[in-house]
Amino acid sequence: MGSMTEHQPVALRDIAIAVAGEAAAKILDKRAELAAQAGGDLRGFSATKSSAVDPVTIVDTLAEDFIADRLASLRPADGLIGEEGSERASRSGVSWIVDPIDGTVNFLYGLPEYAVSIAAAVDGEVLAGCVINVPRGHVYSAARGHGAHVEREGERRALRCNKVDDPALALVATGFSYSAAWRAQQAQLLAEILPQVRDIRRMGAAALDLCRVAEGTVDAFYEHGLHCWDFAAGALIAREAGAVVHTPCLSTPGSAGEPVSGAAGALAGAWQDLLESAGVLRPLRGR
Repeated sequence: MGSMTEHQPVALRDIAIAVAGEAAAKILDKRAELAAQAGGDLRGFSATKSSAVDPVTIVDTLAEDFIADRLASLRPADGLIGEEGSERASRSGVSWIVDPIDGTVNFLYGLPEYAVSIAAAVDGEVLAGCVINVPRGHVYSAARGHGAHVEREGERRALRCNKVDDPALALVATGFSYSAAWRAQQAQLLAEILPQVRDIRRMGAAALDLCRVAEGTVDAFYEHGLHCWDFAAGALIAREAGAVVHTPCLSTPGSAGEPVSGAAGALAGAWQDLLESAGVLRPLRGR
């Protein structure tokens, strides 16, 4: 283990912000370059992962390589877990959890809802994180015990969840799997949830959905089958803004089908009751 100085949440948060910001700039530059080459259609620069509708682009890979190299330069003893396969064992006790582009489908289609997500964890506990909405330039961040913030157009402000306490008045974000079998189950769960809430939003990036809970542009979120890089930073940001968030252990693979959920603090009890009654708290079955 490294010294306690190495594990200070604020210092780790500031590194996450700096590296995520550099990566976001490179993503925008590379996307513009590829779009110019392809007449705006980026689908030719992607391959598939878990299914034909689950893409990974060359930009995902380039961004993760850049982040891995920058973190290795800044903190060579730290470990790393990246969505696109980057992995390094930790000698300091700190491990970085990286999603270079959360919302790759949105990235391909030019929808302004995709993010770089970087979190720092010690002994399975996330201490710091940053999520940047790349096309909008919104920088969400948190350090454990030090609150959550967003920076937009040079203005930084603290994040706080909404105070809604009735699920019937809650705007809920969710997402769906790339597995057809899992989507069928998620559709059934959605049919249970939708009549009991204000409305549903599906924006396509779990990290940003959790940040929206933090800032109050939605009141609650749930989704099954997420990997640690999808939720690590966003869950901390939501918690530090007053949300109650439930996640699997960081070591639990997305293939386990377990749920991630979060809600504004005042809503949390009733929201958890609703999820339980609808069957959302059970893992999805099969693939």
